[in-house]
Amino acid sequence: MDGLARVESPHAVRTSRLTLRPVGPEHLADLVALKGDEAAFGLMLHGTRSPAQARQDLEQDIACWAVHGYGTWAVHLSATGAFLGIVALAERPDGRGVALRFALWPHTRGKGYAREAARAALEFGHQRAGLARIVAVAREDNLASRGVLEDLGLRRASEFPRDGHRMLVYESLRPPASPASRDGG
Repeated sequence: MDGLARVESPHAVRTSRLTLRPVGPEHLADLVALKGDEAAFGLMLHGTRSPAQARQDLEQDIACWAVHGYGTWAVHLSATGAFLGIVALAERPDGRGVALRFALWPHTRGKGYAREAARAALEFGHQRAGLARIVAVAREDNLASRGVLEDLGLRRASEFPRDGHRMLVYESLRPPASPASRDGG
């Protein structure tokens, strides 16, 4: 961050410690580094990405925001502006629905940042984007991601095999509106 006041996107989200900003061209170098790192991105759906693939992903992510009103955020530590990773709501290519995804730098693990960013994205998806159902998929042996999903209240809904691994599908359903909120009261 350059210290100048910035105009925030209407899709930016702030938590007590984090700022989530929709990804844009200014995030390309950080995304190339994150997505090329096996420890940070190796367990993601398509695995690590080349710089060209990361650039293509960014173009698709920008388009997703324009079309759907949700997408991938760059996760920054509010106090310093440091880039920690990404959190996203994105349609899964296998037709399972809009999925919550997150990948943060390994050195940030154990501080609750993934949980905080994922909670903010989940709330955005249900409350601001109007998504009734959000899924998340984690390898059975990815205990850290499973722990985040379960702590956020996502429930296991199904499973499927992929590349010799058992994949667990979690879901979050938007709570129905209370009678008072439906009546405007």
